[in-house]
Amino acid sequence: MPLVTGRSNAGAFGLGWSAQTASATRALFGGGYTTTGANVIDYVTIETAGNATDFGDLTQPRAAIDGCSSDTRGVWAGGYYYPAPPTTSRIDFVTIATTGNASTFGDLTYGRYGLSSFSNQTRGVWGGGGNTYAGNTLSYIDYITIATTGNATTFGSLTVGRRYLAGGLASPTRGIFAGGYTGSYSNVMDYVTIASTGNATDFGDLTTARGSCPGGGTSSSVRGLFMGGYQPSSAINTIDYVTIASTGNATDFGDLLEPQQGKAVTSNNTTAVAGGGYKTGVGNLNIIESINISTTGNSVDFGDRTVAIYDGGACSSNHGGLQ
Repeated sequence: MPLVTGRSNAGAFGLGWSAQTASATRALFGGGYTTTGANVIDYVTIETAGNATDFGDLTQPRAAIDGCSSDTRGVWAGGYYYPAPPTTSRIDFVTIATTGNASTFGDLTYGRYGLSSFSNQTRGVWGGGGNTYAGNTLSYIDYITIATTGNATTFGSLTVGRRYLAGGLASPTRGIFAGGYTGSYSNVMDYVTIASTGNATDFGDLTTARGSCPGGGTSSSVRGLFMGGYQPSSAINTIDYVTIASTGNATDFGDLLEPQQGKAVTSNNTTAVAGGGYKTGVGNLNIIESINISTTGNSVDFGDRTVAIYDGGACSSNHGGLQ
C-alpha cells in the first residue's frame, strides 16, 4: 500500500519550541499493523522535526502492542504475533541511544494484545488487553523492573477489564490507563501509584468514550494527553488532557490533523510526538504529528514514519514519567 501523507513538513514545528538542544530526546516507534504484523522500529529526535529513520527490528512481527522506557532502555510487550500463535506474552528491549534489533527481555504474566503501558525510571507497567480473536477483555496489570531482564510480575487489576485501550501515561509517581473496549467503548480512566502494587482506582472520565489506540497516551510530569481513537462507527481526532496529580474528568485539548486510531505516542516532557495511525475510509497513515503539552491547541505535522502503520507502541529517553 502506498504511504499516505497528504501534507508538507515545511514549517511544521512552528509552535515556538527550541531547536535541537544539547540534551536531545530520541523517540522510538515499534511494531504495529501494515497488512500483517510488523517488526519495524523507527526513531526520531523530538527536538528536531523531520522524517523517521530505521532503528532495527522487534524479535517478532506483531501489532496491538505498547512500549515504555527508562532514559536508557525501551521496552515493548504483548500483541498479536504473526503468523502464529494469535497472541504473545513476549517482552522485547533495546538500548535507546544505539540502533539495532531488539532482544528478548522476558514474558508478561499472560499473553495478550490491545494493552497499554506507562513507566517511570524504574518500573514499566502494562494493563488490560484481550487474548482471543473473538475478543475478551482482561483486567490484568503487570510490571517489570526496566533495568533488569526477566518475566513480569502481577501488579493488580484495572477497575474494569478492557482491551484496545485509549492509552497509558505517567508522572514519576502515578500512572493512568484510559478508555478501551468492554463490549462497548468506555470513557473510564484508572490510576495506580507506580512504586506500589494493588488494584487501580477510578480517576475520572474521558470527554468521550473510545478505544483502539493502545499507544495513544503520553505526558509531561504534570499533564497527560490521550490522542485519537475509535468510537462505535469511526475514528476521531479528539485530544484530551488531564492533570496527573489530581483526579477528575478529562478536558478537551484540541484536535489531531485528521480523525484516526492506532497512533503510537511519546514525548520529551515538553513536546508530544504521535506516529502512524489508521483513518477510516483511507487506510494506514505514516504521518508523525507533534504538539506542545503545556498549551492547548491542535497538532502540527512533524514528519513521516518509514512505513504506513498503526497499532504500534512508542517510548522515549525523556518522557514525563522520568522527570
